[in-house]
Amino acid sequence: MTTKTVSTFQRTEYPRPQFQRKSWINLNGTWKFAFDDQNIGEKGLWQENPSFSTDIQVPFTYETKASGIGEETFHPYVWYQKSFEIPKEEVGKRAFLRFQASDYLTKVWVNGSYIGEHAGGNAAFSFDITNAVDITKENELVVKVEDSQSCYQPRGKQRWRDENFGCWYVQNTGIWQTVWLEFLSDESIENVKITPNIDTNSVAFEYKLNGDITEDWNLETIVSFEGEKVKQFSTVPDRSNISFEMNLLSEIHEWKIKHWTPKHPNLYDVTFRLSVNGEVVDEVQSYFGMRKVSIKDGQVLLNNMPIYQKLLLDQGYWPDTMLTPPSDEAMIEDIEKTLAMGFNGVRKHQKIEDDRFLYWCDKKGLLVWSEMAATYEFSDEAVENFTKEWLEILQQRYNHPSIITWVPFNESWGVPHILTDKKQQAFTESIYYLSKTIDSERPVIVNDGWEHTISDIIALHDYEELGKVFYDRYKNKDQVLNNEVPHNRHKYAFAEGYEYKGQPVILTEYGGIAFNEGKGWGYGNQVDTEEEFLNRYRDITDAIKAIPYISGYCYTQTTDVQQEINGLLKEDRTPKIALEKIKAVNDA
Repeated sequence: MTTKTVSTFQRTEYPRPQFQRKSWINLNGTWKFAFDDQNIGEKGLWQENPSFSTDIQVPFTYETKASGIGEETFHPYVWYQKSFEIPKEEVGKRAFLRFQASDYLTKVWVNGSYIGEHAGGNAAFSFDITNAVDITKENELVVKVEDSQSCYQPRGKQRWRDENFGCWYVQNTGIWQTVWLEFLSDESIENVKITPNIDTNSVAFEYKLNGDITEDWNLETIVSFEGEKVKQFSTVPDRSNISFEMNLLSEIHEWKIKHWTPKHPNLYDVTFRLSVNGEVVDEVQSYFGMRKVSIKDGQVLLNNMPIYQKLLLDQGYWPDTMLTPPSDEAMIEDIEKTLAMGFNGVRKHQKIEDDRFLYWCDKKGLLVWSEMAATYEFSDEAVENFTKEWLEILQQRYNHPSIITWVPFNESWGVPHILTDKKQQAFTESIYYLSKTIDSERPVIVNDGWEHTISDIIALHDYEELGKVFYDRYKNKDQVLNNEVPHNRHKYAFAEGYEYKGQPVILTEYGGIAFNEGKGWGYGNQVDTEEEFLNRYRDITDAIKAIPYISGYCYTQTTDVQQEINGLLKEDRTPKIALEKIKAVNDA
């Protein structure tokens, strides 16, 4: 074990900015912690009598320096303990314990009573702990998290061996995003699905309500823009699931409406207020953006206009906190440097990013491709694990205007024989249609990089170094998209039985240029000087732009990540090349 350090990182922000309430308690900070490699804790009743001697800083996993532990050895069973009190002003309300993310199987006890469990490392989840808490004294929260090196669970870039290899990094075990308490009345708003429609100047709200509904209920929805009220309506709900569509045309602007675009990321604020017998029992603050994503004539359209996407592959790792963003400021820095380099979006690679990162993308106008963490073997168990968690993620991230593409599969990971295997092909089709069931608008990519089945965008990966070689390989569109040759010398664009149907084509991985530092790796030959880097970057990027049917690109990658040193920024976010020089190439 490495030397114990005191964490200087704190996550104090409200973790869910699209559904924000005032009555909450942040449980991040110092918890008690224990390893349980032999899995004796439950039999030994640790959940009833915890005596953990180690401190850990939540929400940072034990593998990180920020946790105060910093041990990278894999431990399959870990325990947490935290004490909390119910504030006097919250007595009489229902208490909900919320986890923004914990990896992988999380079990919860309060005052020795078993509350429940959740499987999955990326989705948020909650427990109603009202019946287990004692309002007269300090309560004891105990959490056990079970992880594994199984390739049947969605793990993304987490290694499944004891050492790093290839482009797989230190595993991420346990609580890794904010934990908090929220207090609600018996009558409350569980969630609201928000769907903009710029073609009708309207927005649709789908509400899910909790409680015994009576004629004394009243649900208000108040939409404003920069503090000025735009529209307001009230309704008396007659069931727990209701919907309403609102026309947004108003006098706030000469065009009567504000659209969300990367250059003008206009956001409407919205307040949802539930009253019973004239008394407000729940109030939620949210927001939305009026924007549309569609596909026409081989182009991706944003608000009915073609958009050329210049993306960065962004894995969302930090040196001291790994997958957990260290702060709002750190997330903002990444977004602003991405924009400063002339990119208009990121492909969040193999990671479901922190809600607050998406919030800042919404605010600053950075497009996001949201990509699921992959499994690495195919089985009934892997299908069940993946599908359950992907459905949760689609529902939880749906309202973010910055997300314009869903990417459930990448490079045949988890579906290694998709080229010919009908079962694996059918699985990807089922996920495509499941995604479209929840979200009919956003493009869904199956299978990013290689061997597509049914897919709204054909996303290709190619780490060719030379622009002329790249151009010659791709100038014949039919040759590439009719599977006459492997598009990147190794993989075909389509699985057997599938064919090109006019979709947009985007090069979603290329570059990966690394400086020769005597360690680590990048794609292709390493470079020694800034001039050599820029010449190669310009050469290959210009070649991509010169292919008429390619409507965007995604450069690998934003930052160095552990042994992979092909970032435009170092792990500590120091630029390797002046940001404006990268921007000049992208803007050319």
